[in-house]
Amino acid sequence: MTHLKEGDKAPVFKGVDQHGNKVLLADLKGKKVILYFYPRDSTPGCTAQACNLRDNYGALLNKGYAVVGVSTDGEKSHKKFADKYDLPFPLLADEDRTIVTQYGVWGEKKFMGRIFDGTHRTTFLINEAGKIDKIIIKPDTKNHTEEILEIWK
Repeated sequence: MTHLKEGDKAPVFKGVDQHGNKVLLADLKGKKVILYFYPRDSTPGCTAQACNLRDNYGALLNKGYAVVGVSTDGEKSHKKFADKYDLPFPLLADEDRTIVTQYGVWGEKKFMGRIFDGTHRTTFLINEAGKIDKIIIKPDTKNHTEEILEIWK
């Protein structure tokens, strides 16, 4: 799993979201960033997690948090996913696996007896100074916002 630890400087990333906009970690400096990695667009767990963050997005914004999702799906897939579920935050397309590799969330997985490489569902809570405050491994997809708010209260 990830080689990063709480207290480490968050790896600098840049990516393109579902609208073709460039998103850079540097542009979010001064905000607390919820950087969440998820396996695939439109799968049950990923949809539950994204919708939980969507349903609580106003509360997260009021606290000054920025939400950014990342998966290895492409921009077109992200747009379809975001449009279908009315997701208000950027979803970065990481088709070349640069960001998932930087954060150490790409690796061997097991599902239904099958072994394959994929993205491990992980959330990094990055503080205003760009340091990792908390790493949530295997977040509760249906109650993810509550997990985050409990940590950052």
